[in-house]
Amino acid sequence: MPKMKTNRAASKRFKVSGSGRIRRSKCGAQHNMIGKSRTRRRRLRDQDMVDKALEGRVKLLLPYG
Repeated sequence: MPKMKTNRAASKRFKVSGSGRIRRSKCGAQHNMIGKSRTRRRRLRDQDMVDKALEGRVKLLLPYG
């Protein structure tokens, strides 16, 4: 049986954590940082988890995750 293809766009945006949940980066941290508070910029550095409702759909795109 042939290998399954990983969705390349999803593999660049999501990583699977050790417990099997899907990690993602928060939005709004690419540019225009001067207008944001220091606390907000610090919180944007952290990774976030994909919601449980969407987790299954993301896992379909990452078959070997």
